[in-house]
Amino acid sequence: MSTRTFRITVRGVFDSLSAEQRSELLAHAAEHDVLRAAFTPEGHLSYDLAARSAFTFRFLDSGEEEEDILEASERAEEAAKAWLTERGYGYKNLRSQAEDLSQAPLGKRQRRAAAQKNA
Repeated sequence: MSTRTFRITVRGVFDSLSAEQRSELLAHAAEHDVLRAAFTPEGHLSYDLAARSAFTFRFLDSGEEEEDILEASERAEEAAKAWLTERGYGYKNLRSQAEDLSQAPLGKRQRRAAAQKNA
């Protein structure tokens, strides 16, 4: 059985941040810029507080079965909650979306390579 790779996106909104917390997040904003966003096993946080109070965590996980994506999503949400709670950041509207990369449609180059391989 092959291993499936999952990309999980956990989105939410910062809630009731103190002036100190807001300043702290703004001071570290460059590390969390959306242009540096990546799916990682430990999760990557991105936000732009100057534009809005929303944030996104991106997680990379894996499993053997199609159903494992549900557990991966739960782990991602729990990890996001733990990160926010450890730092005392309030949040709301937490939701996740997961993608099984083995089910993702092939891109144009991948389709061409597959066609040449099968020809």
